[in-house]
Amino acid sequence: MAKIIPGLNRRTLARMTSGEKRFAEALAKLLEDDYLIWYDIPIGRKRRYPDFIILHPSRGLLFLEVKDWKPETLQHMSKSDVTLHTQRGRVIKPHPLEQARQYAYAVIDMLARDPSLCHQTGPYQGRPVMPYGWGVVLTNITRSQIADAMPPEGREILLPDHLAIYKGEFTANTDAEAFQERLWNMFNYRFREPLSLPQIDRIRWHLFPELRIDAPSQAELFADPLQAADVDETLPDIIRIMDIQQEQLARSLGEGHRVIHGVAGSGKTMILGFRCLYLAQMLKKPILVLCFNITLAARLRAFISAKGIGAEVQVYHFHDW
Repeated sequence: MAKIIPGLNRRTLARMTSGEKRFAEALAKLLEDDYLIWYDIPIGRKRRYPDFIILHPSRGLLFLEVKDWKPETLQHMSKSDVTLHTQRGRVIKPHPLEQARQYAYAVIDMLARDPSLCHQTGPYQGRPVMPYGWGVVLTNITRSQIADAMPPEGREILLPDHLAIYKGEFTANTDAEAFQERLWNMFNYRFREPLSLPQIDRIRWHLFPELRIDAPSQAELFADPLQAADVDETLPDIIRIMDIQQEQLARSLGEGHRVIHGVAGSGKTMILGFRCLYLAQMLKKPILVLCFNITLAARLRAFISAKGIGAEVQVYHFHDW
């Protein structure tokens, strides 16, 4: 079963549309456990939100936009936008395939600036070590309905068959191999060498700066990696980042009381720090962190200061409050 971040708990499912829920459940069921999937997690300071990002060691990075549009709502489609007829009247939306393409190119352009993620020799020298692709999922429209509404030459330009997944193609009875083949067909090319675990961590380090451990400066944490082409940044040879389990837990924390168990050094304090960072970005109200342990409060206070969110988050130990 694939790992989806954040986990498909009640809080995550409440944010999803019905089509996104069905597709996320299909991804979890039809993909193996070496797939990593992120749902609706912002990239960069501009907080771009791809619906789904899929990373596989042998396949690469895939960006997917999911739409619950119905056949009767589609009025017109161009390469850049889609006109819908809704209860609110005529609405123009960005073309989801173009959205996904822009996400993919922005991320790959950012990753290509890291020599550790590029081929050093051979015919692909200077190119990223991971293939990439993009596509769209139309959860309430079948492939035959699109074929009836749009001639082949129009589909090839506006909605190529190999870049779209339609209603009925990710059900409980869908063959896992056939489903994965649809995803793989969205890639322009394939490499023989799979990504190593350090390379996967390095990709995550670039995609999600908030997961970095001991980032040296506030500017690095909040800089937009997708808009940093003109910044001469020295990339570290060795990176430190939350592992997948820590990221899954940190992103899946819901509302209310939570108890985090773990041995010393397992990352409990780091997860609490991530929660502070997340809330500081999401809320406008001040945040209070109250610790019983003086040492823990001091460590968290240093973490908060290093992240540049001391104005939003106040840390005290119990007897100092």
